[in-house]
Amino acid sequence: MSPLRPRSHLETHEVINQPPVLEGLNLFRADVALVEAITRSGGAGHLERLASFGERTGSAETAQWAREANAFPPRLKAFDRFGRRIDEVEFHPAWHALMKLGLEAGVASAAWSGAQNGQVLHAALEFLMAQAEPGVCCPLTMTYASVAALRHQPDIAAQWLPRILASRYDPSSQPAAAKSGVTIGMAMTEKQGGSDVRANTTRAIAADGAYLLTGHKWFCSAPMSDAFLTLAYTDKGLGCFLVPRWTPDGERNGIDLVRLKDKMGDRSNASAEIEYHSAYAQMIGEEGRGVRTIIEMAQHTRLDCAIAPAAYMRQSLALAFWHAAHRSAFQKRLIDQPLMRKVLADMAVESEAATALVFRVAQSFDEANSDPAAAAFARIVTPIAKYWLNRRVVNFVYEAMEVHGGSGFVEESVMPRIFRQSPLNSIWEGSGNVICLDVLRAMTREPASVEAFVSELEAARGTYAALDSAISRLKDRLLRPSGEAEARRLVEELALALQAAVLARDAPPAIADAFCATRLAERPGFAYGASEAKMDTDAVLSRAMPI
Repeated sequence: MSPLRPRSHLETHEVINQPPVLEGLNLFRADVALVEAITRSGGAGHLERLASFGERTGSAETAQWAREANAFPPRLKAFDRFGRRIDEVEFHPAWHALMKLGLEAGVASAAWSGAQNGQVLHAALEFLMAQAEPGVCCPLTMTYASVAALRHQPDIAAQWLPRILASRYDPSSQPAAAKSGVTIGMAMTEKQGGSDVRANTTRAIAADGAYLLTGHKWFCSAPMSDAFLTLAYTDKGLGCFLVPRWTPDGERNGIDLVRLKDKMGDRSNASAEIEYHSAYAQMIGEEGRGVRTIIEMAQHTRLDCAIAPAAYMRQSLALAFWHAAHRSAFQKRLIDQPLMRKVLADMAVESEAATALVFRVAQSFDEANSDPAAAAFARIVTPIAKYWLNRRVVNFVYEAMEVHGGSGFVEESVMPRIFRQSPLNSIWEGSGNVICLDVLRAMTREPASVEAFVSELEAARGTYAALDSAISRLKDRLLRPSGEAEARRLVEELALALQAAVLARDAPPAIADAFCATRLAERPGFAYGASEAKMDTDAVLSRAMPI
């Protein structure tokens, strides 16, 4: 059945000069930069699979699910009608449809399924899912990243990994052994410490081959998950634990959902404040080395925290392009007006640079399995990408909102939803300062990461004079220690040089020329479209248009 058409002829006026809804678009095939980034990162064998998923994520049905999941956010149901604790979260059916879409496509499992270049495949699926509805990406990301931590405990991994790799969505509330598939959440931070997890106070007491946890967690991401990775102290120090929703004897575990957080964005997803009351848990990894165990999970969640802003850039850029191509003002289409063309072209360069960067990072995750240099590169480039792309995305989304004018500020538009979502990934898994200090830590403790990073830049030397100068400046700077107060400036320079190097090697000349001329210039413009540098605007716009 074709959708019902609204009435355009009203008593007072005819509804004209309004763009059609951008739905029914294949998010993969319509994104040339994405297809090329995946191909050069080793994902060519997955193009048909991604095209199929792009069709689903860009469909009108999925867009309706996203609207409904945000219009009817989750509700906490702590007690049943008899006063017994059940600690459940109720979701709109649209949420479950989105979770089923993402899980069964392999967003959480593809990287570990044995598929060639599985991390690139995961990154591509995540990139598309984040444009469909980013709220579900929280549980999908944590389920994906949990595998890196669970592998530290082979006996527990043997039980849980098959459930993750099943790629099935089972929302029923029952012990994991009875379910067709599971999701994994995370509960790390506490009120008094936040990112400083060593300030945690949750305690773990050994009991019958397992542990009982008592304490609180300020943020529990995705509290409807089947188990949670969490941190608690034993007598030997901070340990990493897996806390299932149900105990081995089939009872509800001692996990009280105190309240759901009333968040600015990510409203379709539930985040909770919880308390452990002698909650059954199993230790993951070595006792007292919990931070070391969980850091591998954090490395993977940080990858997704870089993918997400790149996806938001592409989504908001596509919407801005679409609006500008179908809206006229002062007798011209917006997209035909010189200043608007310059703004959109500058944004298109930014978006493609973000896409190129995240897929270069994902590629290094695949290569790290057999190449120590790639592992060292992944160690430093992941926090660099997370920091930089999340610094850029909020203003980028705002700029796309402004292209829409007043209609982009109204809740009926998707733009306010993207805008509210855009700061999230900078805060999640380490805010900007924490991430920049982590880059300094990698440089100090793992010199091989710096060597691998410089080698990546040197591979692009000779392509652009501005890039050569940036590489030389960075190499000189890396020879002297950087203080904490200089960390943001250093990471910014590292990110820009790396983006330029990736584009110089692989992107069309119009994109690489524009990036190096604008981002590496002595006088870069502070706003999109404000640079004095020349670019091939027609070529850039043609490449970025969603068609």
